[in-house]
Amino acid sequence: MHFVDAKGILTGSAGRYGMNIYRGCSHGCIYCDSRSTCYQFTHPFEDIEVKQNAPELLEKALRSKRRRCMIGTGSMSDPYMHCEEQLQLTRRCLEIILENGFGVAVQTKSDRILRDTDLLDEINRTAKCVVQITLTTYDDELCSIVEPNVCSTKRRIEVLEKMQERGIPTIVWMTPILPFINDTVENITAILEECARVGVKGIIDFGMGLTLREGDREYYYAALDRHFPGLKEQYIRQYGNSYELPSPNAAELRSVFRRFCKEHGIMCDPDECFSYMSELPDRYQQTSLFDI
Repeated sequence: MHFVDAKGILTGSAGRYGMNIYRGCSHGCIYCDSRSTCYQFTHPFEDIEVKQNAPELLEKALRSKRRRCMIGTGSMSDPYMHCEEQLQLTRRCLEIILENGFGVAVQTKSDRILRDTDLLDEINRTAKCVVQITLTTYDDELCSIVEPNVCSTKRRIEVLEKMQERGIPTIVWMTPILPFINDTVENITAILEECARVGVKGIIDFGMGLTLREGDREYYYAALDRHFPGLKEQYIRQYGNSYELPSPNAAELRSVFRRFCKEHGIMCDPDECFSYMSELPDRYQQTSLFDI
């Protein structure tokens, strides 16, 4: 872990802003796209870059906005990695979001988010809060291989349940689905049934497969050699150097997914889910006198 003073914290355009307080990750997920060389890391991925001035930058940025909107976090780096326990930068940023009347959409794989339910509750009461949890592998033994340094799928489902009890809407990222590993009807159905049980608002899937590019591919293939001997060679034969690697079962899995979501009234179109997460109710988009 190392500390830097960032020049800015928000990305995006009016009405759709995102922030990443950390850069890199300690979760160790074997498929992580953020490892790709296109993101131009100049330090080891596990050597977390901490934007120590993130709260100050965020407060300055939000005070300059004329209209309230949703602030997303977690798209590139989980805001609830292990270092957040001590640093509490995510918590401080949530406090600033609350103080300034903005909404928040948080994406994580960690149950550490439960520490901040007081703030998430208040943001959801005064504006809007959406909690996003990634679920890829229902079997916890397999999950511990695919996502080794993060809480189990069962525990993440408990997080979803606790958010539901508090009236905080949730979105599940059921992606990536790894060919020949977790791309089964049994796995998808088990996750879907739990999503319905705990009342998730929407589920995001990008075609029942995964993507690999330089940097990410090498890490993933090394993990396959360690945990699934011979599978790397099967991937190479099937996909070559393709960026998109759909499961051979993709059509069947998509059919199961869409039918289930339709039957249970769960959003399943990615654009619809993203639109929901980026929309702040009109009554909270007022212009402050201090912004004029």
